Amino acid sequence: MSTPDDRLDVIAIAPHPDDLEITCGGTLAKLVRQGYRVGILDLTNGEPTPRGTPEIRQAEAEAARVALGVPVRINLGLPNRVLMDCPEHRFAIATILRRFRPNVIIGIAGRTPAASPDHHQAHLLIEASRFYSQLTKWDDRFAGTAPYRVPFLVYAPFPFDAEVRHWHGTFVIDISDTFDLKMRAIACYHSQFDEKPLERIGHVVGGNNIAQGGRCGFAYGEMFAMPHPVGASDLMSLVCGAKAATGAPVPLPGQPPPPME
Repeated sequence: MSTPDDRLDVIAIAPHPDDLEITCGGTLAKLVRQGYRVGILDLTNGEPTPRGTPEIRQAEAEAARVALGVPVRINLGLPNRVLMDCPEHRFAIATILRRFRPNVIIGIAGRTPAASPDHHQAHLLIEASRFYSQLTKWDDRFAGTAPYRVPFLVYAPFPFDAEVRHWHGTFVIDISDTFDLKMRAIACYHSQFDEKPLERIGHVVGGNNIAQGGRCGFAYGEMFAMPHPVGASDLMSLVCGAKAATGAPVPLPGQPPPPME
């Protein structure tokens, strides 16, 4: 059964150690700095890989957790390479949701034909498990934990998703102050990214974060999506709370350019 000490504000879910660092590591580090209790759920250990072992990947994931400052990281131990959206895997993820009772799920999203099919299966599993976590009269499938409805689901799309998606709502988080922590966390995965691959992934990730952030006037940003439009009861709070009035500030004659936030 869950206790108040188990509660998380946010739980981020992805199939492999390093997926969340690449897609939303800057935001996870920022949430921790803002005082939220954040957890990471890796569905598999990411092995086998050419240069990794379960022990190496566990040590790398722990080093990345420390780099981001995230207090809780759990590996569910589901099978890598053959991860599938099936009832047993839904039960396992939903049990974690019922235990930690987060307010927000950040779930990996996207289909990556040139990379692991686990990414797409995890996307499906996260959506289904959120639904399963609220089901009643099925507690024996969830280790006796009580039903819980996670209020909010947010997608962290892969920058190399094969689809051109028209999400119902998107927003960008300013990670200018945590981008260095994100890259430090990615660099912890030495078995996956030695010097040349690390340079390449840094170029792709950095370029994507610059492009997304630049649209909102940030040095670096991470884009998120939602399964419904972004709603608000206060137009001014929503619009002005975004901080950046334009993605391309233009100075007026005789005035210095507006600062990049």
